[in-house]
Amino acid sequence: MKRRSFIQLAAGAALVTGVAPLAYPARAASKTIVYLTPGLDLPFWRYLSKGVESAAKAKGYEFLALDSRNNPQTQLQNAQDSIAKGVAGIVISPTDSSTAPSVLELAKRANIPVVVADIGTNSGDYVSFIISNNYEGAKGVGVALAQALKKKGWESGSVGLITISQARKNGQARTQGFRDGLVEGGVKTKEAGLQQMQSYTADETFKFTQDMLTANPDMRGLFIQTDQPAIGALRAIKAARRDGQILVAAFDGIPEFVDLLKSGQIVASGMQQPYLMGQKSGEAMMSHIAGQSVEKEISVPILTVTSENIDKVLPTVRETVFANEVK
Repeated sequence: MKRRSFIQLAAGAALVTGVAPLAYPARAASKTIVYLTPGLDLPFWRYLSKGVESAAKAKGYEFLALDSRNNPQTQLQNAQDSIAKGVAGIVISPTDSSTAPSVLELAKRANIPVVVADIGTNSGDYVSFIISNNYEGAKGVGVALAQALKKKGWESGSVGLITISQARKNGQARTQGFRDGLVEGGVKTKEAGLQQMQSYTADETFKFTQDMLTANPDMRGLFIQTDQPAIGALRAIKAARRDGQILVAAFDGIPEFVDLLKSGQIVASGMQQPYLMGQKSGEAMMSHIAGQSVEKEISVPILTVTSENIDKVLPTVRETVFANEVK
């Protein structure tokens, strides 16, 4: 959907032409916090959702997560439904930064507070923005990959990027941070192309990786900007009989990454701490509802996890990254 059409849809949802504004239930009576997520099929959002839920339920609130399936129109509809029910607050991880303002405007008209968890928004009013330093996190991954390439003597080979949407502020930060990290690590290599994810699946990244390998026989490194799709890249490398010839770096983390890092199949991953981010998001909302002041931006550190330090940092990773789903 084009941006203009999307904004028109949002405006149409917020107002009924020629009559009074839509009436919303009294928010004060509500005890529900809703989390609008891009897609619960991605582990990162599931872990973040659990963090929001833990903070809300600790204060006696009910919790509901609504899956937007990576579709801005679906996220807008989920926001409309939540507002119509008069929820106490909305935590949102936008499908992208350019369409988030439409949701924020609807919530503002209904006097419902919003906390933005990750990704970011181009504009709009919100209580607090909980964010990881995506630039520094990706820079750390770039440095780690550069060091691994130099150790192999592969610094002259090309490096490919398979990114999250570059319409997202966090996507832009990861791309620039990674590029700067390679340079800081002493590798000034050419890029083997940049592909942006749309479905965020392992199958999609499998195809992207196949295409890059075919077009770039000199490719020695690959950066996948989120977790589950990295599995697709590893499958493609193996299918091309290039395993052991490409160093793979990733971002975020899923349980499978633990053994992949230990074995060196993934050399580094910049792991955000989604469960902790969710907790911070929920706590910011609870504090605001209680009438307390809340910081406008709350930064959560990113862990640079490598094949060399995975055993040391694993206890922290289990809790703050994997929401205690990994033993």
